[in-house]
Amino acid sequence: MNVSRRTLLRTTGAAALVAGVAPLVTGGAAATPQLPFGPVRQLAAGVLNVGYVELGPSDGTPVLLLHGFPYDIHSYEQVAPLLARRGYRVVVPYLRGHGSTTFRSASTPRNVDQAAFALDILALMDALHIERAVLAGYDWGSRTADIIAALWPERVKALVSVTGYLITNLEFNKKPLPPAAENAWWYQYYFATERGAQGLHQYKRELGEFIWKFNSPTWKYSASTYARTAAAFDNPDYEAIVIGNYRWRQSLIPAEPEYAELEVELQKAPKIAVPTITIDGRYDPFTPAGNGASYRDHFIGKYQHRTFDVGHNVPQEAPREFAQAVVDADRFSR
Repeated sequence: MNVSRRTLLRTTGAAALVAGVAPLVTGGAAATPQLPFGPVRQLAAGVLNVGYVELGPSDGTPVLLLHGFPYDIHSYEQVAPLLARRGYRVVVPYLRGHGSTTFRSASTPRNVDQAAFALDILALMDALHIERAVLAGYDWGSRTADIIAALWPERVKALVSVTGYLITNLEFNKKPLPPAAENAWWYQYYFATERGAQGLHQYKRELGEFIWKFNSPTWKYSASTYARTAAAFDNPDYEAIVIGNYRWRQSLIPAEPEYAELEVELQKAPKIAVPTITIDGRYDPFTPAGNGASYRDHFIGKYQHRTFDVGHNVPQEAPREFAQAVVDADRFSR
């Protein structure tokens, strides 16, 4: 593992030098004292009261870091301080149904369409007076960032997207995949059943950790690391958002009419023209074959692809490399 990591550092460091910046990945982790990650702030934005962490100077280039499922903002606990030290204004929000992000009204529908998550982030940007930002994410966060980059490119300075292009195509999702790929998505089909909904309710933390271990087979995290993230699953809307989103992806629940116009555009698989770096985790079971080739045609602007020797939760497993990708993507836009 040490040898592969040294190789990885040389690779990402070289990429940074080509981009014209000093690489973040040089030196040991202890070489620079870490800025504190927190406190969690709250802000009314759209239909939500969003919980988020903000680091760095208020006049720095904004960067929004978006987490996935079953994860939370702590995926960026090391990435955010690295970027803040480089002068970025870093914002890390809990997505709807996670952590301290709650709905402002009990009567607001707990919508789960992919467009709803994108509108949440746009509302947060507006509330924070951020006109344009670098967006970076993985899993649900990649999908959300991809949607904003595709439909509102004027709001995106650059994009870092793990597993490439993740905008959901509902018709494609109705088609079967090869058995090995279907096996990796076991919880999507589990959540389609009442048994799965009950299982998430009864075994919320056990299920999340089971997915962590499957998604990142080489990641040696501590019990306290997982427990800190699992606390975000105690959100009162967590189960409704998770179950609903996976059922929506399989067209088992109807799309909401308020997103119909946006969804028409998203189902066309819109190209992304903003400067982009895509990342794959070599040991991520959801990484498609072909070293990014399967989604390359979706990105038509300045582009680079990288593969790191980690699993699914790239920013938490390879924080310096992920932070470097954010810096490099930002440089593409200048």
